[in-house]
Amino acid sequence: MPRPKLHPTEAQRLTVKSLAACGIRQEAIAAKIGIRSPKTLRKYYRQELTSGVTEANYQVAKSLYDKAIEGDTYAAQFWLRCRAGWRDRSAYEPQAAPPPPFVVAKDDGVQQP
Repeated sequence: MPRPKLHPTEAQRLTVKSLAACGIRQEAIAAKIGIRSPKTLRKYYRQELTSGVTEANYQVAKSLYDKAIEGDTYAAQFWLRCRAGWRDRSAYEPQAAPPPPFVVAKDDGVQQP
């Protein structure tokens, strides 16, 4: 006999979205709302699983950005390392010596005495 079809409630949808936002594994989320299979969870709650993670990342990134803009130097450094490709240097790294200037003599065909 087949299992009865699942009819997600708004409370379940909110729970799934919240748990996904916190990084809880899909197996644990399924168990929390009474589903045996993560596959079934993904079938009925795909939007909540995706949007929960995306919204959580957005909120944290926005908070970090706001702190960096307000002058929190640690937040600014972290943002620049992660998002702008900045890196820490462990020690003095000598720069390559600049090449000598390249001088071109103009040959106008006139002999100098």
